[in-house]
Amino acid sequence: MKPQELANQKAALWRSFELDNDTLAAITALENTDPKEFVDSFYTDLEFGTGGLRGLMGVGSNRMNRYTVGMATQGLANYMLSQATADQALRVAIAYDARNNSAYFAQIAAQTLAANNIEVYLFDELRPTPLLSFTVRELSCMAGIVITASHNPKEYNGYKVYWADGGQILPPHDSGIIAEVRKLNNWSEVKTNFASEKIKSVPLDVEAAYIERVQNLCLSQDAINAQSDLSIVYTPIHGSGITLVPKVLNALGFQNVAIVAEQATPDGNFSTVSSPNPEERAAMQMALALGDRTSAALVMGTDPDTDRVGIAVRDAKGRLQLLNGNQAGSLLVYYRLLLSKTNKTLPANGFIGKTIVTTELIARIAASFDVPCYNTLTGFKYIAGLIKEKEGKEVFIAGGEESYGYLVSDFVRDKDAALSAAQFAEMAAYARSINSSLWQLLCQLYVQHGVYAEDLVSITLKGIDGLAQIKNLMHQFRNNPPIKLGGSLVQKIEDYQSQEAKDCVTGQRTKISLPSSNVLQFHLADGSKISIRPSGTEPKIKFYMSLRKEIKKTWEVEEALKQLQTRIGLIRIELGVNLI
Repeated sequence: MKPQELANQKAALWRSFELDNDTLAAITALENTDPKEFVDSFYTDLEFGTGGLRGLMGVGSNRMNRYTVGMATQGLANYMLSQATADQALRVAIAYDARNNSAYFAQIAAQTLAANNIEVYLFDELRPTPLLSFTVRELSCMAGIVITASHNPKEYNGYKVYWADGGQILPPHDSGIIAEVRKLNNWSEVKTNFASEKIKSVPLDVEAAYIERVQNLCLSQDAINAQSDLSIVYTPIHGSGITLVPKVLNALGFQNVAIVAEQATPDGNFSTVSSPNPEERAAMQMALALGDRTSAALVMGTDPDTDRVGIAVRDAKGRLQLLNGNQAGSLLVYYRLLLSKTNKTLPANGFIGKTIVTTELIARIAASFDVPCYNTLTGFKYIAGLIKEKEGKEVFIAGGEESYGYLVSDFVRDKDAALSAAQFAEMAAYARSINSSLWQLLCQLYVQHGVYAEDLVSITLKGIDGLAQIKNLMHQFRNNPPIKLGGSLVQKIEDYQSQEAKDCVTGQRTKISLPSSNVLQFHLADGSKISIRPSGTEPKIKFYMSLRKEIKKTWEVEEALKQLQTRIGLIRIELGVNLI
């Protein structure tokens, strides 16, 4: 069936629901004034990707609105009821960020669950995603929900579901919930009559317990005490981080934290930035400017739901330099391993976790401490799944993904920007206490393990046509792979969709142990790695480039990075990325 026919069919079904008059009028207006948008709004249903349910806000089955949220929640409730055991409390924790409609969608979800006789703990005001993950475990919930679209533009919102372990849903729960949602044929099947006593506020001592756990992770309290005046700049970029990050930094003892005033107030329109993503320089510009005015040693910014954090540090010439997620994650892993070993607290059965598109520098650092580093598919929920899989056998030390998401310890089961901000501040204090800096520590890692330069190219291809383009591009790269990239031969190709790795020299094929996923990786002879995959949360195709060059002295870092960036530019041309 063609998309237009699917859209007409779905819209007719929606009109048969008992919808509010504003929604009915909006459907008609969309159909008459913007046929293309009408088709995109109705031709399919929102699906759970690596970040859960996420999409543009508006009317339609392919949009975030009270009806898609209500039906998703009814599906979740039905699944919970089918999975519940006699000794398991039917309880859900719900949090939401600063986005437009987030508080409203959280109320819809809470009321729907309560109508299904499920106990709900709802935060009274916006709170970070990692605190929701912690709350699920702390209150022994069966599931959790956070209303957020993370770092997406203001037009988006989302609905992330967590299971009892505090991690985002994985198979079979994700497909099980979707199956229950798809069984719903009419909005009238969503229960709405609820008892108000079923919805409770999250106790204040939950946040206090989280902050205490973050404090207990400190490995260099003496350094913090000595460097408590360390100049730090922080921006929540209008998000939920303002409710927690300053508290965490203060609890550790940092007394000189300047907050970007223009971005301190939660604002779903993200009025000072075009995109609230700390991965983008523009989103960090105000923080960098304040950092220069205050001579800050460390600048940090978090995204709207506070699971990603971007940082800037002073380089050898005293300039503030934004670190990418691979660099920051490598420093974090190195610090946790180094100080744990120094303090004799490094667990004998500890491990590091990272995603397949994240820098191999982390794996090399872990190997230098004789600690295993395990790869997962892209999406932090897979790192949480790895932690759960190894629980009771191995101890998670630290890990992360290149998209500015990190975690230390396992009392949270998602990337945690509040905890990570505390760690980066502690690391900066430690480095200063030994007359060094985070930049110098990074340069030393480059001398030991090789310089790594990374680049991420995300190409947005919206709508039905965009999905077809993305599918076609993946087909082309899969069936006509490059032989050489940036002057280095492709030695190995890993196709995670077929779960097969091919040695390009010997022709030998081996099995990839991870689950099937639409990802291609090209491993080059010099240790570089190029990855290509469609985004799981946005209409994008992503190209991850991680190039490596060996050096002998720290003063060679700047020139090596320049050379690698030149090669990245060449590879972009070779892949045709600049032409898409």
